[in-house]
Amino acid sequence: MFAIVLAVLSAMLFAGAAPAGKVMLASLPPFQLAGLLYLGAALGVAPLIVKSAVAKEPWLFSAKTFKRLAIALIFGGVLAPVFLLLGLKAASASSVSMWLTLEAVFTAVIARLVFREHLGKIGWLSVLMTTGAAVLLCLQEGVSGLLAGCLSALACLCWGIDNNSTAIIDGISPARITFLKGLAAGGTNFLIGMICEPHSLTAVPVAQALLVGASAYGLSLTLYITAAQQLGATRSQMIFATAPFFGVLFSAIFLNEALMPVQVIAGAVMGLAIYLLMRDQHAHHHEHEEMEHIHMHSHDDGHHNHTHPGQPLTLRHSHWHRHEPTSHSHPHWPDLHHRHSH
Repeated sequence: MFAIVLAVLSAMLFAGAAPAGKVMLASLPPFQLAGLLYLGAALGVAPLIVKSAVAKEPWLFSAKTFKRLAIALIFGGVLAPVFLLLGLKAASASSVSMWLTLEAVFTAVIARLVFREHLGKIGWLSVLMTTGAAVLLCLQEGVSGLLAGCLSALACLCWGIDNNSTAIIDGISPARITFLKGLAAGGTNFLIGMICEPHSLTAVPVAQALLVGASAYGLSLTLYITAAQQLGATRSQMIFATAPFFGVLFSAIFLNEALMPVQVIAGAVMGLAIYLLMRDQHAHHHEHEEMEHIHMHSHDDGHHNHTHPGQPLTLRHSHWHRHEPTSHSHPHWPDLHHRHSH
């Protein structure tokens, strides 16, 4: 339940990016704005990076970790936000917010076909319901929204690749992943923007972009990664797929964009889809190899048997820890400890 709450909070924070981005595009071109949003994300988690440095938490940059992080940086950090902002230039914030439901579909399909993440019949029904909700929302836009829809779909595809790569990174903490992504992606897009786009940067729009980036990208991404490491890419993304509907709500409140009945219906379908997905667990006998990593955990889940004297078993915390080999059977989701297919 804790991971589900984190995913919902992440969705709510990210939902503000579309309406806020629509407003800021009046002052900043797409590449520069994308760069500033991710630089803001790095600034937002900087205090956590300083805290981990003081605590001397280790970094584990194995070849696999580096490869997964590089994929996440390129697709999720550099390409996706640019496609999103280009889509925002061609359509309303509420429309683009709704199209972002496709991110959940791309994430689920990639997770199953490429990463072999388990998805049962109920899970596939949930994916189909989410797809249906997205199609229902797109139909009201007509041909005029085709370009914006394609750009939004490209952004979702890139984030789908990013989500699956990020969900299996366990050598560095979620805050460090966000920080590295913010610096690399933000710096790249901002540099491209300064070279290729006209610019007359002023303090207020830059400060606004950094502030939005700190919350809608930085804090949101950190919460999402923490949830994804516990739920798997598909389930965390299906919960995160509520972000478009929060985006529609925020657009209606802050930009006075109309809230239509079809959006309410699609939102109800999405809510039911998420409920079904959370019921899609499976149980079988499986083995765990010896491993060391860092992620959020508690000591009442049967996988973390190291002790902290005086600390309640249910207290969630994060630190570097080691797992001994074990073999057992229990209901589970495809988290960091259950990446097998079955």
